[in-house]
Amino acid sequence: MSDPTRTSQSTRHATGPAGAAARTPAAAVAPTIRRPLAAAFRALIAAAALTGLLLAAGGAATPAALLTRFTVQANLVAALVFACSAHRAWTGRRALSPRLTGALLPFLFLPALLHYAFPVADSTAFALPHATAPTVTQALSHQLLYAVIPLAALVDWLLLTAPRGFRPACAWQWPAYPLLFLGFTFAFPAAAGAPSPGAALALTIGLAGVLLSLIVIGIDQVRPAPRLRRNRISPTGIGPLK
Repeated sequence: MSDPTRTSQSTRHATGPAGAAARTPAAAVAPTIRRPLAAAFRALIAAAALTGLLLAAGGAATPAALLTRFTVQANLVAALVFACSAHRAWTGRRALSPRLTGALLPFLFLPALLHYAFPVADSTAFALPHATAPTVTQALSHQLLYAVIPLAALVDWLLLTAPRGFRPACAWQWPAYPLLFLGFTFAFPAAAGAPSPGAALALTIGLAGVLLSLIVIGIDQVRPAPRLRRNRISPTGIGPLK
């Protein structure tokens, strides 16, 4: 038979400070890691993307029709994702999935590449409505959506994001949407608000969407880890951890 005295003593030991620490989940004592620099930079990207979209809408005859353009869709998603990422970095919450944040890179660079390397693509639904003599507002929105936002997203990925977060499955998941969008412009050119691209241009767009994804994934596997400056907050929230 067991000794009641020993049983009560062992129970008291189990309920003491050591026993309480042993039963405390690891998540409750782990420090919260805040990244204010990353939060501020990502908030600026989100604000710049929204500014570019508003400028594009203000200079368009039918602003609602812009939602059918790939450039607008990509930058709208970028504004939402970077705003959410900024909040998570500021509060020390877990970062968004690299599968989502990484998709922004080929999505943003695809219309930028077409705009600068293939000007003929500006007449397709992958670009903003093309004006013969763009106004200052339209020119500024083009600079933000085609240049500033893609380059800022690239800087965020290279300097503020840990490497090797992308999986091989992303190589076929990311190009899926641009290819579906390309098929949509062929099937419903009136709904896309732009004429269907020719066969050669369509092939170029499709290959560019696939190659950009492969390039991003390949670079992610070999690039060095950036030096991330972080603020650690104690579990009690009273002050920083040294």
